[in-house]
Amino acid sequence: MIKIHLSKIMGEKRLKISDVVKATNINRGTITRLYHEQAQRVDLDALDKLCRYLQCQLSELIEWIDE
Repeated sequence: MIKIHLSKIMGEKRLKISDVVKATNINRGTITRLYHEQAQRVDLDALDKLCRYLQCQLSELIEWIDE
């Protein structure tokens, strides 16, 4: 199972979806799907932009959990 921690990271940094969209130029729908963990696929460029903006490692943003 893949766990996306975008909502947690954004909450810790007190960011809104609109803040992330404006700063990264990633489509709002993409950010919303990641935020709600509904994304089926993610572009590597989007992950790069998110990690740069949020100042985090990919492993902090996305985690694989063995179930």
